[in-house]
Amino acid sequence: MFDDLLNELTKNILEHGGKKLVVPNEFCERLSKKGNCKLNSWLWDVPEFRRWRVTRLDAGDRLQVLNSVAYPNEKNDMPIMGIDLLWFGKKQKLIAILDFQPLVQEKEYFDRYFDGLKSLKKSFNEFNSDIKSNIYDPTKYFSPWALFCKGSNFELENILPKVFSSFLKYYWVNLDFAKDNENHITSKKVSLLHIDYDRYSSEKDPAHGLFSGFFGKEWSEKYMKEFLFPLSLEDINSSF
Repeated sequence: MFDDLLNELTKNILEHGGKKLVVPNEFCERLSKKGNCKLNSWLWDVPEFRRWRVTRLDAGDRLQVLNSVAYPNEKNDMPIMGIDLLWFGKKQKLIAILDFQPLVQEKEYFDRYFDGLKSLKKSFNEFNSDIKSNIYDPTKYFSPWALFCKGSNFELENILPKVFSSFLKYYWVNLDFAKDNENHITSKKVSLLHIDYDRYSSEKDPAHGLFSGFFGKEWSEKYMKEFLFPLSLEDINSSF
């Protein structure tokens, strides 16, 4: 499950000049204590991006996950790309969130980068649900047009692949736009916002509980801090 989407994402990255980076052995592949879950992680060096990571969790019929986050470099103020796909096979339940995660919640910024996402939100009713969360603040690093679906096998097989392809296409369009136009946010501010994003996400991301259940609390905390959100360890005052 999600292997075709992972292959499509990988193909997109390679077509845009991406090269695989070495991931520490403790993170690149991890088996659960019971042997019923495997976690694979990849890092990519992609032109115009500071960091691009991909995570694939395979727990059989219990759970399948594909997650990816792409951080543009500090000279580029475009949104962070976020993909989080979960399939609960036994329950035949899909949860999917795809978003251009905005650095700021401002109309001018939205006008620059969100036309593509807006059109997807209108085109696919299945991904037009509102995000209601008691964990995240939906107005902080989520856009008003985040694609959110709670679906079944139908959405998994028939709708998600179309949304996924279009989502990636529009994100690359944003990259072309950003390269041809000046930033509205300074490079220093972009770097600070990326640090804040990682700090916020490392505290709020519910994946910590999921990973702890499979791989233990100690390793999961290390994975969250050092691989998923490494900027959460940065000291802002000493970095600038």
